[in-house]
Amino acid sequence: LLSQQLRLNERDFVAGPSRVLMHVLFFTSPASMINQYKFEEDAEDTKDIFVTVDNPESHVTAIETYITYRVVTKTTRSEFDSSEFEVRRRYQDFLWLKGRLEEAHPTLIVHPLPEKFVVKGMVERFNEDFIETRRRALHRFLNKIAEHPIFSSSEDFKIFLTAAPGELTSYKKQGPGFLSRMGETVKAVAAAVRGVRNRPQEFTEMQEYVEAFSLKISSLDKVTQRIVREQKEYLEELKECGPTYALWSQSEEELAEPLKDVAGCVDRCCKETEEQVKNLNDNLIPVLHEYALCTDTLKAVLRRRDNIQADFEAKTEALATKKADRDTMRDDLDKAEDRLEWANNALKSDWTRWQKDMRTDLRSAFVDTAERNVNYYEKCLAVWESFLHSQRTDAEGNGNVDFS
Repeated sequence: LLSQQLRLNERDFVAGPSRVLMHVLFFTSPASMINQYKFEEDAEDTKDIFVTVDNPESHVTAIETYITYRVVTKTTRSEFDSSEFEVRRRYQDFLWLKGRLEEAHPTLIVHPLPEKFVVKGMVERFNEDFIETRRRALHRFLNKIAEHPIFSSSEDFKIFLTAAPGELTSYKKQGPGFLSRMGETVKAVAAAVRGVRNRPQEFTEMQEYVEAFSLKISSLDKVTQRIVREQKEYLEELKECGPTYALWSQSEEELAEPLKDVAGCVDRCCKETEEQVKNLNDNLIPVLHEYALCTDTLKAVLRRRDNIQADFEAKTEALATKKADRDTMRDDLDKAEDRLEWANNALKSDWTRWQKDMRTDLRSAFVDTAERNVNYYEKCLAVWESFLHSQRTDAEGNGNVDFS
């Protein structure tokens, strides 16, 4: 990633996550090399809808405790009645929106939501860290929808952003009923059992790519989270060192000043390490984890495409073997063929868009992590160099210690 030093492309990523992660988390280089790295930006910024998720609030009822988030939307689109809206939404509302988008566009890629976190037996289900982590993920989810050329124009998305709580509840009830959803589920299971006989090669290659990507990104996600946990443990131990040096200085008169200086250096490095761990937690881990979750979305999209093709193939076979109602079956076959063509074209187009976004997001996260690593190690280095300089100065004044 760093100019002439860290090169990350799609092949490197799929081939070896360990090497990439070691570079990102531990590699350092002169800041001037980082400044040489520039991202390619679109020639024109056409975004016309901006969404913010903030201000979480806890709600307690007789039957449940839940969190709502404020969703603020600013837009210049003519189909909206105003240029700014403010509503409150809970996690279930986000889940509804995701489901509606997937139902309306089965072969388009919807950015994943954070997992639903429930631990039985806990009175306080949501601590501050969990709420903030979820808020950030929900914010990214809505902005991914807002940036999507199809989803951003969805009526469901507009209702989600603008409707009052009562209106949203009424709108939700207008969706397909239980029996309709069950029928679609049965059809999907039947299509999955039949399987696809002649899947186009490009979709087979997509499937293979997703399987490889899933293994690598999941590995990176787990390893990074483990590294951050270990760094947190290291930080807690490091925090005990400073007071120990300071206490020791009170009983060691000849070493009192050096010990106090070491205590100060350790304390300053603790602050920098704490900031470094926070940066990894806030910037790198969420991106890796969301794209790990995204692999499940991609697999589901490919399965839905296969189901649509399997349905078309079944109708083709039925038309060839039955003589009755051929006109009706021909109409059904034409509709199935149109649906398959739309599904294939939609997936191919959205696949290209998703890959571009994925590479941009991961590059940005890796470069940001590398920059912060350089900054972190340079600050810690400066702290200890200052200590050495002070000790050399004292040694030269006393003329009895050699630091060479």
